Amino acid sequence: MRDTLLIALYAFAGAAVTGLLGAAALRLLRRRSLTASLTVVAAVGVVAMLAGTLAVAWAMFLSSHDLSVVTTVVAMAAAVSLATALVLGRWVVARSRELALAARSFGERGDFAAPAVPATAELAEVSRELAATSARLAESRERERALETSRRELVAWISHDLRTPLAGLRAMSEALEDGVAADPGRYLKQIRAEVERLNDMVGDLFELSRIHAGTLALSPSRMSLFDLVGDALAGADPLAREHGVRLVGDRVEPVPVEVDGKEMSRVLGNLLVNAIRRTPPDGTVAVAAERGPDGVVLSVSDGCGGIPAEDLPRVFDTGWRGTHARTPPAGAGLGLAIVRGIVEAHQGRATVRNIPGGCRFEVVLPTAAS
Repeated sequence: MRDTLLIALYAFAGAAVTGLLGAAALRLLRRRSLTASLTVVAAVGVVAMLAGTLAVAWAMFLSSHDLSVVTTVVAMAAAVSLATALVLGRWVVARSRELALAARSFGERGDFAAPAVPATAELAEVSRELAATSARLAESRERERALETSRRELVAWISHDLRTPLAGLRAMSEALEDGVAADPGRYLKQIRAEVERLNDMVGDLFELSRIHAGTLALSPSRMSLFDLVGDALAGADPLAREHGVRLVGDRVEPVPVEVDGKEMSRVLGNLLVNAIRRTPPDGTVAVAAERGPDGVVLSVSDGCGGIPAEDLPRVFDTGWRGTHARTPPAGAGLGLAIVRGIVEAHQGRATVRNIPGGCRFEVVLPTAAS
């Protein structure tokens, strides 16, 4: 028992000294290649065994023959271990360099292609994370390009829509100032109408800026869609009469919803105004509200003749007005963007699709809790 304890102590002492030296070597080589670290780790294992064996041999007075045999066996194990560590280290380093090159192209070109050669589980996980990050960044860049395009179009169209009424206001004010206006009352009435239109445009811009900034404050309350739609139809009736368009709202169920009444009235008003202006005289604009599988579905159908399929994804973009609606009174292309922003703030969604003779805008809202 005493001999066994001594052997264990001597072996532990030799291995411990070797381990400490290996730890110091790893610390010095921590910024070097992984190949050097793997070589040190392999060497520590073999040298620790050799040190423990030599310590025991010295303490137990083994014969020189036995000592040479043990040393030869350990030396062969050391050679094989070091060679294996070098091969493994070079393989891992090569895979790491390939991953580094792929990551460098990620930073330069903005996309990441994982190396095709197999790698360790850790490197494969890093590749997957980089690929996922690349996909997210690509989506972000695409959204940024779309927003930039929308912003430029909005600035161009707003500039056009502001320039036209301002030029008219200047001409009418100069005519009034010079006393050459044949009918001053008509001029004043026209000036007031233009000022009201500019005021509505500024109001839309302010509303849209609150939506984009995430500062749109909602005050939801429980109400019936029947009352909400009825008020919106009454408000849009004068415009419909002016354009010779029939308003129909006989498919509205009294479904309760939890919404901000003021903001949802704006949503319905924008949808109705958009539908009325694009429906030809003697056409019909129909409003419906009913329960659906995903919530309450509020729809406005018009007789615009339909929207080109390539334009459908852009209908709710800021500033988009289609190719035929770039002049007043079509507005600044903010109404439908405001609709989407308000609806999404209510945890709903707004969509559009073509129907025979026109298109149908749908707003899906969560059903009010019982």
